[in-house]
Amino acid sequence: MTVRRIVTNVGASDMEAARGFYGDILGMEVAMDMGWIVTFATGAPTTPQLSIMREGGSGTPVPDISIEVDDVDDIHARMLEAGIAIAYGPADEPWGVRRFYVRDPFGRLVNILSHR
Repeated sequence: MTVRRIVTNVGASDMEAARGFYGDILGMEVAMDMGWIVTFATGAPTTPQLSIMREGGSGTPVPDISIEVDDVDDIHARMLEAGIAIAYGPADEPWGVRRFYVRDPFGRLVNILSHR
């Protein structure tokens, strides 16, 4: 038996806010929309991962979601342009990532990162 995929489910009622945050700012595409569920995806190949954490590193809280992007500074600028408050960072972490935290429209703490 092999795990093929891991999906993060976020409870929300405002699908347009989801489209703005995950679609417009982060650049993900709608892969499925059934009205009650909208799934965002990219065409990039990924490996299923699940992180178990005591803390978020550097004294930060554990994020609900971590999203790796190719240009963290570009996404940071997009968040600021959209008026989204930055909860942490941007920071160059000693384990080799540059990252920042934001809250998505549903209150989830999202870790946006790029490997250096």
